[in-house]
Amino acid sequence: MSETPTAESVPPPAPGAEEYLALDFANSAIALPGGHFIDLLGTPEATNRWLTERGLAPADAGVQEMCAAQLRSLREHLRSLFAARVAGLPALPAALSAVNDALSKAPTAALLYWDEKNGPYRAAPCPTNEILDRALAALAANAADLLTGPDADRLTGCGSTPCNRYLLRHGRRHWCSTRCGDRARAARAYARRTRPEA
Repeated sequence: MSETPTAESVPPPAPGAEEYLALDFANSAIALPGGHFIDLLGTPEATNRWLTERGLAPADAGVQEMCAAQLRSLREHLRSLFAARVAGLPALPAALSAVNDALSKAPTAALLYWDEKNGPYRAAPCPTNEILDRALAALAANAADLLTGPDADRLTGCGSTPCNRYLLRHGRRHWCSTRCGDRARAARAYARRTRPEA
């Protein structure tokens, strides 16, 4: 059951999400107890807000459903790559292709422009139709940096059921939030109390 995100229902960013935008992106689909689900990219408006808050699109980008769907698709491919990395399994070829396709959309050079008043200058063009390509490329590049960098060994899934978020492990902590840690500890305590005596 999908619900409209509120400040109370959305957990704080998982450890590492401040360092890696791709981790924050992968965690934009949140499973909550009781079969509830929050998708921070669930509508074009929500997607535009998420991109704007992270500096990936202007507030007036006018994200349409097709763009939101492309972002959700990339998110699922990144989640697949993160899951493969955590489990030590080979990556799905489709996930690798999706990330490489997004990476190839990044502009490689700033173009030359000429201003009547100040003369020549270089700038990367960003017409409205390229906003999505730039966002996809930035997210894919950040994910590739995480998966190939020194923090890759710290990548893990939250250890609290039903949470589906990823985080960078710090020490022994393997929960994405205090809420998930409390829920996991309570579940362990309940299991100990209700375990039949041998």
